[in-house]
Amino acid sequence: MFYDCRYISACEGTWRLFGFDIQFRVPAVERLSFHLPNQQLVVYGDDDCVDNILSRPSVGESMFLAWFEANKKFPEAKELTYGQMPNKFVWRKDVRKWHFRRKGFAIGRMFFVPPGSGEIYYLRCLLNLVRGETCYEDLRIVEGVQYSSFRDACYARGLLADDKEYVDAINEASKWASATSMRRLFVTMLTSNVLIRPEVVWEAVWIFLAEDAEFNQRKLLDKPGLILTDEEKADYALVEIEKLLRVFGKSISCFPSMPLPNMSSSSSHGNQLLDEELSYDCDALKVEHDNLVEKLTDEQRHVYDIVLSDVANAGGGLFFVYGYGGTGKTFVWKTLSAALRSEGHIVLTVASSGIASLLLPGGRTAHSRFAIPINITEDSTCNISQGSDLANLILNSKLIIWDEAPMMHKHCFEALDRTMRDLLRFVNPLSTEMTFGGKTVVLGGDFRQILPVIPKGTRQDIVGASINSSYLWQNCKVLRLTKNLRLQRLGNDDSAEHINSFSKWIAGMGDGLIGGPNDGCAIINIPEQNVLWPHGDSISAIVNSTFPEFCSGNFDMKSINGRAILAPTLDLVHEINDYMSGLNPTAIRTYFSSDSVCQSDSGVNTLAGLHTTEFLNTLKCSGIPNHCLMLQVGSPVMLLRNIDYTLGLCNGMRLVITKLGDHVVEAKVMSRSSMGTRVLIPRLSLTPSDPRLPFKFQRRVDNPNGLKVVVLSENGEYSSSTVNVVYHEVFKNL
Repeated sequence: MFYDCRYISACEGTWRLFGFDIQFRVPAVERLSFHLPNQQLVVYGDDDCVDNILSRPSVGESMFLAWFEANKKFPEAKELTYGQMPNKFVWRKDVRKWHFRRKGFAIGRMFFVPPGSGEIYYLRCLLNLVRGETCYEDLRIVEGVQYSSFRDACYARGLLADDKEYVDAINEASKWASATSMRRLFVTMLTSNVLIRPEVVWEAVWIFLAEDAEFNQRKLLDKPGLILTDEEKADYALVEIEKLLRVFGKSISCFPSMPLPNMSSSSSHGNQLLDEELSYDCDALKVEHDNLVEKLTDEQRHVYDIVLSDVANAGGGLFFVYGYGGTGKTFVWKTLSAALRSEGHIVLTVASSGIASLLLPGGRTAHSRFAIPINITEDSTCNISQGSDLANLILNSKLIIWDEAPMMHKHCFEALDRTMRDLLRFVNPLSTEMTFGGKTVVLGGDFRQILPVIPKGTRQDIVGASINSSYLWQNCKVLRLTKNLRLQRLGNDDSAEHINSFSKWIAGMGDGLIGGPNDGCAIINIPEQNVLWPHGDSISAIVNSTFPEFCSGNFDMKSINGRAILAPTLDLVHEINDYMSGLNPTAIRTYFSSDSVCQSDSGVNTLAGLHTTEFLNTLKCSGIPNHCLMLQVGSPVMLLRNIDYTLGLCNGMRLVITKLGDHVVEAKVMSRSSMGTRVLIPRLSLTPSDPRLPFKFQRRVDNPNGLKVVVLSENGEYSSSTVNVVYHEVFKNL
């Protein structure tokens, strides 16, 4: 894009004609050439004799071949990649060798090679990583295995995106994982849209996905001697995959190239979404409801009575329960859900984030439950068609609970409102004039916490995107919760007074009462008792204070699961993480990502030529791991995207690494109802939404993001008002 508008004036043209210096660059840029075996560049004139050209000593003494020789001669050279050689070495053209640089340094720049150039492109990718190689054969060795081509070596290092890696991932997992886990892994690949040709992957791995078919059918039919054919085994696996896909609101038919299962023998008929919501144990919920109602405070009982009264009268009211962390909003959601579900009614519980949805009984993210578009606009609607399973689920629901509502853009609520008015107009003619089509909807949250994130947005933009700036707000009734129940649980505990003062300080800061009069900007003094004063290294001090058991060699997951370190910058995150990783004695395994400019980006052909692979590898953005991700068995990790909400695998879920494969990672869930469940995580593509980047790129990387941070309370709820129940978890590559 810069080249298209370049202009050279007359004076600049004259300056160039005389050969004067255009600019002075410090440090200098050293252009590094490289070539395939026996294919080095030769410069010659039209009248030169070919024999004379080939007999030149310089033909067999290229800059690249001299790098091999330097690695044999200098130990310091073995610590540098080919692109880093000019930092400490200088290329002497007269003797055609690398020598130590006596002063200064230069930046190495390898010549660009487009991806379609074949083996030389893959050679260039390897040269950005390898160190100390002494011949071409060494470049093709990965973990003791020598590959026949540079492309295969790149694939073995995880630098290429190919369906073959997913075939290898399932083949690798088959050595230790169950068929159920591998089917979930295959469904994750399908729902993440990472498979280019899913039918090819299916044909290569279906035998592993169906290896328990005969055992399960023998047990189900009570026929110990039952023998299934290959077709019957494959159909069994397809049926199980179809069941898993329906939970996500999808079907194998959404992937036209995949074979369709024979569902005639399956018990999975009808609306599975309705069946799932009606499968609760009503008797158990009645007992739970009676216990919960007895514990309600006056404020919570007021909310409880108003909402249930509106549901009973089909009033179609819109309510917002406003309360800061610790006032018992989640407790109210559980009580309302138990009250209606115990009577056989449907309650849809959603949250704005995946980690918050895990706190709700039967919770889902709002985007996944209501098919809200990711790129929301003012006139957007949800992708729900009349007569679909999801539409019938909404029609039959009695109550919708939406937690953490303030962090969602108002267009999301308006899109659902327009969709529900359209869906319900056939059963209620007045639905077009009622909010959310006449369904009772309860929103909850705290406007003092996270508001909608608007890239490069001003204060006015953020306020204008909040739910209370929507046309829906004029019909919304606000109900308040003000009592901090977490403090009441402490009773006469010695720390209760300290926590109470800290809670009031946090609430006052959120209300703008601390720091004097301000318009959104104020200087706040942190109380002395809440500050850790390090004596020496600050990183070791905060780590020793937060994780004393971890530092002593006690890798107790329960202690790690209850603590976190919050860091303001990515650089500080890496420093803390490196320090913590050094305390884990297990071997470190390094994974590399495959980076590319998004094909959907405008001007992709121009951008692909400007942004080289090593440039994309250097980008560090929040929301995705770095190009180089180092993991260890026993390290706690955190997911960066939603994978499978049925197992609680959402953005922010904590796990601990149990196995590290070449193409797949096995981890164990550390919390929630799925605690102890082992899951398989493949490489997935992530696209950062960083407004500082003038283009979009995607990074295909192992999803666990090292050791990361969440703030939770003792009972698993978000906490912003108590200091000693802050949730801690070390993390890597934020």
